[in-house]
This record gives sequence, structure tokens and C-alpha cells, in this order.
Amino acid sequence: MKRNRGRTLIRLGALAFAAVASYAIGQGSTVEEIAKYRAALQDGNPAELWEARGEDLWKQPRGPKQVSFERCDLGLGAGVVKGAYAQMPRYFADAGRVMDLETRLLYCMTAQQGMSDADARKQLFGNGNERKSDMEALVAYVTSASRGVKMNVSLDDPRAKEMYALGEKMFNFRGGPHDFACATCHGEDNKRIRLQDLPNLTSKEGAQKAYTTWPAYRVSQGELRTFQWRLYDCFRQQRFPELLYGSDASIALTTFLARNANGAAFDAPAIKR
Repeated sequence: MKRNRGRTLIRLGALAFAAVASYAIGQGSTVEEIAKYRAALQDGNPAELWEARGEDLWKQPRGPKQVSFERCDLGLGAGVVKGAYAQMPRYFADAGRVMDLETRLLYCMTAQQGMSDADARKQLFGNGNERKSDMEALVAYVTSASRGVKMNVSLDDPRAKEMYALGEKMFNFRGGPHDFACATCHGEDNKRIRLQDLPNLTSKEGAQKAYTTWPAYRVSQGELRTFQWRLYDCFRQQRFPELLYGSDASIALTTFLARNANGAAFDAPAIKR
């Protein structure tokens, strides 16, 4: 396995170099080489390691109450993970609010496992071997159980509909020192930062392709990253105030993007550069 992984890394490095070098030849060939690089990334996704650890965490009795996540209802019944992520965010009556996956897991940690909010929020993001994140592993496991399931986020509940409307306003809101909005980078076709294509999230095709491939293992960071992290990092790059993990603002944006991806088969955890 180590030998195969080494060969894969060498191949990825060669393809990445080809993608950068081809910039001097022309944009057309750059796009082609980047496509080859991304296709190669799909071979041997390390996210599987996070999925396996997440499954163990899901089944372990945890917290002061020594309760496993098998009592956690993600919307389809206690402990049911198959297809659950494809219908989130959604309104949860027991919590009295619309929740995405990460926020729901925090709720189960505190309400069912008896953790304090501070303990539940420890290590939300991993940092290599120095700090592993239980949350990222749990998200990897739960989302993997929806792979191949079509996105089906409902707005039948008025509170979910309100979240969607708020998310749409946030997506188009311009602010910060650079007068940026989410739509500044993700509101048109054929935009790119350096060698990174920017999906047009205002189009159905763009929203479907982008949302259904998160969470993802980031090769450049050696970590699996959740969708909450993706939004957090976008806010950082816009120089906006820090997006609070599990806040209504984060859930509103997620609801807007997830709903726009309806009809597409979920295909994550994926792997990205």
C-alpha cells in the first residue's frame, strides 16, 4: 500500500507541474492539464481514513452520559445515517431551529451525551498530526453514507424557507474592506483565482457540482475539511468578521447552497488540491 501511495504522489506531483507549466502555452491546455490532475486525485482518497475513524466514534459511548451517536436523530430516525445528509439542513423540532450536519452533531453531543458546549466544540478543525478533529471524522462518516443519494433539501417548513431567503441575501451581500460578496467570486462562469476554477453557484449545474463534493480531503493541507470550514475560510478570504461555527448565518448560507444542489447525486467526501 505504501508503494502504491508513493507512486500516486509522484504522479500527482508530475501532473501538478504539467498543469502549472502549461499556463505559458495557453489557457485551453491549462484547463485540460488541471482536469487530468483532478482526475488523478480521485485515486486512493485518504478521506477513507477519516470515514473509518468517524464510524468508530459514531458507535462509541461518549460524554458524561456515555451515550453513542446511535441515539442521534439526523432527520430520518435515531441512528439512521443512510441518506440523511442529502436532506440537510432541515428544521429539528427538538432543538427548535434549522440545523446543518455539524450543528446537529454538536446538539447531540450536548443534549444526549451530556458534554458542555465548550467540550463539544474542542478541535472542530484538525491540524495535521498535532491535533485530530473528531468532528471532521464524524462528518466524513455521516456524509459518506449519502454517497450516490440525490440531494433533496426541503423548504416546506417555513423556518427552512426563511433560512434559504437569508442565505440568498448573504450570498449577494457586498461588504468588508474589499467590498466582496460570495457572488463576487461565484456569480459568473469562467472565473479563476490563479489555477483554481471558481464554480458559478448561481447556476444549477455549478451549485450541484460544488456542493455535492464537500466535505473533501485537501491535499495541500493533509486534512479532511467540512462544509462549515469551507464557509469559514471563504469569510476569511473576504476579510469578513469570523463566521461563527454553527451560527444561523452559516446555516443560512448552507441551506441556500444545498437547496440549489437538489437533484444531483451526492459524491463526497471528495478529494481536492
